[in-house]
Amino acid sequence: MKYSNIFKDRINCLNSDDVFKYLIDTLKDTIHGWGYYVNWDKVFKDIRDVEISLNIMNCLIGKDDIENEYSYLLKQYPSIASVIPILIAERQSDFKILDQYSLDSFKVRHCSFVPKTVLTDDEIADIVEFSKNVGLLDILRSKKIKNLVDYVIGVEVGLDTNGRKNRSGTEMETIVETFIRDICKKNNYAYIKQATALNVRKTWNMDMAVDKSSRRIDFALNNKKRLYLIETNFYNVGGSKLKSTAGEYKSAHDLWKKGGHTFIWITDGMGWHSTKLPLQETFSYIDYVLNLEMVSLKLLEDIINGNL
Repeated sequence: MKYSNIFKDRINCLNSDDVFKYLIDTLKDTIHGWGYYVNWDKVFKDIRDVEISLNIMNCLIGKDDIENEYSYLLKQYPSIASVIPILIAERQSDFKILDQYSLDSFKVRHCSFVPKTVLTDDEIADIVEFSKNVGLLDILRSKKIKNLVDYVIGVEVGLDTNGRKNRSGTEMETIVETFIRDICKKNNYAYIKQATALNVRKTWNMDMAVDKSSRRIDFALNNKKRLYLIETNFYNVGGSKLKSTAGEYKSAHDLWKKGGHTFIWITDGMGWHSTKLPLQETFSYIDYVLNLEMVSLKLLEDIINGNL
């Protein structure tokens, strides 16, 4: 850690040990904003893609002779088969199901819901059997679902929870970018998001060494005197990923410092409480490790403005 008086002035820390204690003590337990929980735009975009087919299938609700009615619909409107996966909360269109098994044999059935303009009688029979065996036809016959469009909205909301991991990864970048954008606007600096060696070279005619050609850095900021390379992440829980990240950034620091650039790691999250040692080792090795509280108190701005 490269200690300077900015840490005394901003957060009353007299040495590097004080700074690390402050870093740990002010880690945040969440950065989830209102948009983290459901991406409604995506939900309703996905619904628009299947709404017509779902409305056609609505006519099966409450039908006693549902298998024959379903076969008729598939004959008349083959495209409705493509919505069967979403009705059981699946994204895939091809299924392999273990249908029977015994001590000496296994029977696997295959069923495809790839959109077709025409379905053969055998394909229709397979789709009807699949829908029956997964329980879908019983649910429709019993009227436990009143409207398939409304039902699939709920399914899409549930499936969208898988996207929260990706949103969590970008939330940290979004928050940090707010501060970086403000710093650059106030001081007439410039930055690149998801910077590569190529676009740094093209934008500022500066060389930035990378350990692999695919390397993208969250932010590269040019204060007209030097290049600041900034990586961000947030960890709710500890684990091996945190340890490997900390080790990776020690190597990145050496590489970029050799090129005359400054590396700043902005990390946060309660996960570091159970993985404190790797963080402390990296904190002691590289020039700057900050958390969001420290960034909000202008330490990032002080480092860049001071050409530190």
